[in-house]
Amino acid sequence: MQLDATQWSTVYNILSFGLVSMLATTVYTLVSQNRVLPKYRNALVLSSMVTFIAAYHYLRIFDSYKEATTEGTFTVITDFKESPVAFNEGYRYVDWILTVPLLLVEVIAVLALAKEAARSLITRLVPASAAMIALGYPGEVSADQGEKIMWGVLSTIPFLYILYVLFVELGKSLDRQPEGVAATIGRLRLLLIATWGVYPIAYLLPIIDADGAASSGAFVGRQVGYTIADVAAKCVFGLTILKIARMKSIAEGMKDDH
Repeated sequence: MQLDATQWSTVYNILSFGLVSMLATTVYTLVSQNRVLPKYRNALVLSSMVTFIAAYHYLRIFDSYKEATTEGTFTVITDFKESPVAFNEGYRYVDWILTVPLLLVEVIAVLALAKEAARSLITRLVPASAAMIALGYPGEVSADQGEKIMWGVLSTIPFLYILYVLFVELGKSLDRQPEGVAATIGRLRLLLIATWGVYPIAYLLPIIDADGAASSGAFVGRQVGYTIADVAAKCVFGLTILKIARMKSIAEGMKDDH
């Protein structure tokens, strides 16, 4: 696969943007611990873990991209059979299978639900999110369009179940939340749908593109789409979790010192 100079720089810069965004959010959520009540700090710790794990994998993706690129011609090798330094898309899936369940646990943690309710939600959301990522990976690395579609459809099933739990089951607990929190959680769920909706579009680019997986345009679009979705789903999501924790802490008597 040949990339021109603009395409190569676009991928290089978007991966750099993803890396620094994750690092910055990790630092900010860590230093914000004292701005919320102790019972909400676990949610911020989880948020920091998510972006730290993502930052590590972006570093690995960044290095893999540089190693799989031939200087001057900007040739990216994506077939693992062709070269020992093929671009490793698997780093993203290792990241997602760790961070996506943690993202969902963040929501439960910041709401400080009763133990039974929290346990019930976690035991359904975590396995479903892991299944969603695990089922998507075979399609990601397959060169066969039929297989890509099949695995994409299979990974959509746990995704739809996650939406059901978030909107129906979790929704039952929002009436007991402080003023403004329910609305913010509602926006958080919409953010999750919007950002997660980018992933299947990026996933399907090799199918939509006439040249398939060999297309440089599909490759660039996939890296840009995945990275933007990651930043929104992890950094923006984590900052929203911090906002909810602050709102609940203030509602429970903590001084608003900005």
